[in-house]
Parts: sequence; structure tokens; C-alpha cells
Amino acid sequence: MRKRRAEKRQLVPDPKFGDLIVSRFVNNIMMQGKKNTARKVVYDAMAIIEEKTKQDPLETFKKAVSNVAPLVEVRSRRVGGATYQVPVDVREERRIALAIRWLKNYASSRRDKSMAMKLASELMAAAKGEGSSVKKREDTHRMAEANKAFAHFKW
Repeated sequence: MRKRRAEKRQLVPDPKFGDLIVSRFVNNIMMQGKKNTARKVVYDAMAIIEEKTKQDPLETFKKAVSNVAPLVEVRSRRVGGATYQVPVDVREERRIALAIRWLKNYASSRRDKSMAMKLASELMAAAKGEGSSVKKREDTHRMAEANKAFAHFKW
């Protein structure tokens, strides 16, 4: 490496909930720099969650993220001509990033009316420990468990 690692930018908590993870979620939902549209989608989804569950939508959101965040993942590692899937622990930062990405992707592939509805449905399902994004996490864990034999190739 010739250059030093890029510095982490400080994130501003989102205006409505004052939470950093919600802010990261909004940034991930955002397309073509339209942050207000992304905020509207996320806040509408939160409103739908509150309406349906009669609980704090922030709690539901955080529970969903923690239910989707993976603890281990597999990374490809070449050793003497063969490629092994080596299980590695996931850093906290990456865990949240993966959880947010999976929630967004599986929400957008749902069959609901609006993106806010899709997001609300996926978040509520994930908070209950169901849904496609939680299944993705379990598949990731299963992969890591299956390749436990190659754990000694960690670098």
C-alpha cells in the first residue's frame, strides 16, 4: 500500500430520531443524492411500523438490524492453488453495514405497493426473526459453520 487509509467521515445523527444507525440507513436507501426522498421513505416506513405494531418504531428498527447482523462470514483465501472459504468474525462496523444492505435489498424485492410499505414489512419481519434478510444471515452462518475446518487459514 502506497497511500494511507482513508479517514472515516463523521456521520450526523438523523433529525427525527437522533440516531446514527437510522442516518446510515437513510444514506443507504438514498439514490442519486436525493436524501430528502430517502428520509421520507424511511420515516414513512417507521410511521407504518408504529401504526401496525403500536410500539416504538426505533426499537423495532434496532431489533431488526441486530437480528440481521451476521457474527461470522466466509472469505475466500487462496492457499497453494486451492481456494478455501475461510470463516472469519465480522467487525461491528461491517455487521451493521451488511445488515442495512440486506434489509434494503430484500425489502425492495418484496411485493408491496410502495418502498415505505416494503421497508416496513421487512423491518417488522426481521424484528420478529423472520423474513428474507434473517434467512440470509442464517445462510451466512451456516456457510461459516460448514467451512469451520478451514478456520486455521485465517490471516
